[in-house]
Amino acid sequence: MEIAFILSLEHPTLPKAEIKAVLKAEDISFTIKKDFGGLLILEIPQTYLEILKTAGKRLSLTHEVFQIYINTDKSHLKMEVEKYPWNKMLLSDYAVRVKKMGLKSDINTLELEKEIGGLIKDKLGYKAKINLENPDKFLRTVLINNFAFMGLRIVKISKKHFFEKKPHKRPFFYPGSMSPKLARCMVNLTQIKSGDRLLDPFCGTGGILIEAGIIGARVVGTDIDPKMVKGTIENLQHCDINDYEVFKSDARKLKLPYKVDGIATDPPYGISASTRGSDSSKLYEGALLSLEHLIKDEGLMCLATPHYMDINNILKGTKFEIIEQHHIRMHKSLTRVISVLKKKIIVINS
Repeated sequence: MEIAFILSLEHPTLPKAEIKAVLKAEDISFTIKKDFGGLLILEIPQTYLEILKTAGKRLSLTHEVFQIYINTDKSHLKMEVEKYPWNKMLLSDYAVRVKKMGLKSDINTLELEKEIGGLIKDKLGYKAKINLENPDKFLRTVLINNFAFMGLRIVKISKKHFFEKKPHKRPFFYPGSMSPKLARCMVNLTQIKSGDRLLDPFCGTGGILIEAGIIGARVVGTDIDPKMVKGTIENLQHCDINDYEVFKSDARKLKLPYKVDGIATDPPYGISASTRGSDSSKLYEGALLSLEHLIKDEGLMCLATPHYMDINNILKGTKFEIIEQHHIRMHKSLTRVISVLKKKIIVINS
């Protein structure tokens, strides 16, 4: 089956990387068919459809996911709509929505929605009816370049969640906290599953742990500042995250009685109270040497750093290597670098 992902255009590479990471985490096989930038089309075996409906809700930088029924060019869309056997899948009410992407077009989307809805209604007769308020089936059409894709929406990512979980809306707030969208994306880039254990050794106000907990991970957070530890626990409880361990610790000396499945973290940078007066580079180096012993060999770490920090130099002497990177321009003086790391596998020949 062909599956289309309507991507957020907030970043050029992160949305696609997040999708691939989530599909790998959920063991969903896929191949990329077309990549239009804002629209990604994958070939996924039909057997994964139900898993995809659940897995897709993890995404933060995707707007919608729909299963493609009609793949044609714009000029043949209405003809293909007339030919499609809608009576096999539209048994109750439905809505049709059209979205234009890419180059500007003189197509009136409202008129096209009415036309497509009318064509389907004529074919179905009284078997189903149009319901624009709360339809049982939502039919999405995307027009991009000269292509037209139409199908059934299977996932809609809630904007409400990311709005309500903004840092300043939590009981404990501290300036500079990461947005819920980016926190969720970083969690997803570690490819953890529900039930896995995720560690944030610089948990701050708990934003990353909240997003990991919401997708079902068991979360472990530490911070050198007791105020942050207390605040993280308060925020986790406020968000109904119950499977957590949060305690005071220096990330450079952190010890756990187990190994974690993934690590996602946004360490402090600059010499400030949050680094306890330590130089950021030295702090990162010490933390990575400690963390490489705490993550499983197959586990991934997602690390945020400022652009002016030489991450490659910091990784020297550790077992970590970069497998992908994404640059996010925060403002004119700061770009945040999101790196996905894995441990090097050293093969010893006998």
